[in-house]
Amino acid sequence: MKVKVFSIFASVLILLSACAKVDKKVEQQETPFVWEGANLYFMLTDRFNNGTADNDVNFERNLPTGKLRGFEGGDIRGIIQKINDGYFTDLGINAIWFTPVTEQIHGAVDEGTGNTYGFHGYWAKDWTALDPNFGSMEDLKELVETAHANGIRVVMDAVINHTGPVTGKDPVWENDWVRTEPQCTYDSYKNTIECTLVKNLPDIKTESTKEVELPESLVQKWKAEGRYDQEVKELDEFFARTGYPRTPKNYIIKWLCDYIVEFGIDGYRVDTVKHTEESVWGDFRKECEYAFAQWKKNNPDKVLDDNDFYTVGEVYNYNISHKFAFDFGDKKVNYYANGFTDLINFEFKYNAQSSYEELFSMYSDILNGDLKGYGVLNYLTSHDDGSPFDQKRERTFESATKLLLSPGTSQVYYGDESARTLLVEGTEGDATLRSFMNWEDIENDAQTQAVLSHWQKLGQFRANHPAVGAGVHKMISESPYVFRRSFSKGAYQDQVFVALDLDKGAKEISLAELENGTKLRDAYSGKETEVKNGKVSIDTEFDILLLEIIK
Repeated sequence: MKVKVFSIFASVLILLSACAKVDKKVEQQETPFVWEGANLYFMLTDRFNNGTADNDVNFERNLPTGKLRGFEGGDIRGIIQKINDGYFTDLGINAIWFTPVTEQIHGAVDEGTGNTYGFHGYWAKDWTALDPNFGSMEDLKELVETAHANGIRVVMDAVINHTGPVTGKDPVWENDWVRTEPQCTYDSYKNTIECTLVKNLPDIKTESTKEVELPESLVQKWKAEGRYDQEVKELDEFFARTGYPRTPKNYIIKWLCDYIVEFGIDGYRVDTVKHTEESVWGDFRKECEYAFAQWKKNNPDKVLDDNDFYTVGEVYNYNISHKFAFDFGDKKVNYYANGFTDLINFEFKYNAQSSYEELFSMYSDILNGDLKGYGVLNYLTSHDDGSPFDQKRERTFESATKLLLSPGTSQVYYGDESARTLLVEGTEGDATLRSFMNWEDIENDAQTQAVLSHWQKLGQFRANHPAVGAGVHKMISESPYVFRRSFSKGAYQDQVFVALDLDKGAKEISLAELENGTKLRDAYSGKETEVKNGKVSIDTEFDILLLEIIK
């Protein structure tokens, strides 16, 4: 707990000293972490940062591949390096989500775009092992501990819907475990669930109530690795404790929960949620919460706070406008009632085309109204959305302003903050969204550095003030555009004032909500001002004000 407090205030003080000489502290109360307003950074593990070249090739994965469809070298150690470098702290990131790091199929698959390996992490071969291309269990342990020491929560990626494809090196699991046909037609509830997402992606029979033995290929693998007896012992203990039948979904739930008990991860982003029965996720959440409680009990000195385990679901094409109901055409499902506090919001990139006030007020009204107590994860770019908000990277400043100042949890996709290209010549399909992180641009290109600085200032403001993402929005004036966000949790209270599209240089805005004499600091420029006659005057070289109260 002490480490967390120090890291938050240390980062704030570093920012202040870089911008202006300030003797006063901003918001002396300890800033609580709330998932509803978190700033979550999402990265493809293989494409973010190569921490060591020693693990770049494994399992003879050396066939030529389609462009950006093989392993590129990113790994867990690379993420650790960037945490230690302060990259995430400087960006105002207080939670990270990385693609699955479990052991992937060993062979390659040609999906019509050239050979592809499981660099993305969604082609599991063994849920109980890490893929050496990503790193070791010791690496993962270090990552979580390093992140926590820097006030950063860790979200892993959970896949229960399917195994990896079948290859000459990766046999299909038994019929009691998976189906290999029919392929989904997505025109009804059943035709979205009891089917394969695409050709050659075996679908776990999550609806099955039949008890099954372990897949023979997994048994042989574990025996060859000398850990069969230990894995079976742990499974016996799990099923004895829970009383669950030994059905396919329950094995995988156990395997995923092991990462919580062992390492203390803070949450799961759950893949392909609508492609299983919704009850699967209620069971998953129950066991995640049990595992998180066990980890906290076993590691009382490492507990960051009293937040519950975080689960955010990828219900493809869920929109915040749906609120609680996702419509399959012949059936509506409320996933919030089945294990999730957050859902990924596929609508945000469209809403972001509107004005600031239309966007902000809509989201505040829904999140503080019908969805109060729940949340959405907003994004403008992702790894598999072929129509991002700004594919040509021509609106990078606007993207940051709209994403990071919107109510709800924000998802920064790696490279949003550095204008990493989303149009790579020679790629096919989603590969164009998955290029390696453009670290050279960050080091050497002045324009990239200016974009990054904007994301950093907004990100730190968001991280330091839960009111930004989790607060109630109120417009103060339309022209110039000024708004307030206010948030309270227990004894903690937070409010901020933001003004956008201002004139550069001297500017004046009305803040009648504050008493005369109230001192404010602009987190964007580092300059201070004071309320006089219901107004504040300040001279900065920017067209934005991020005003926080100096206590």
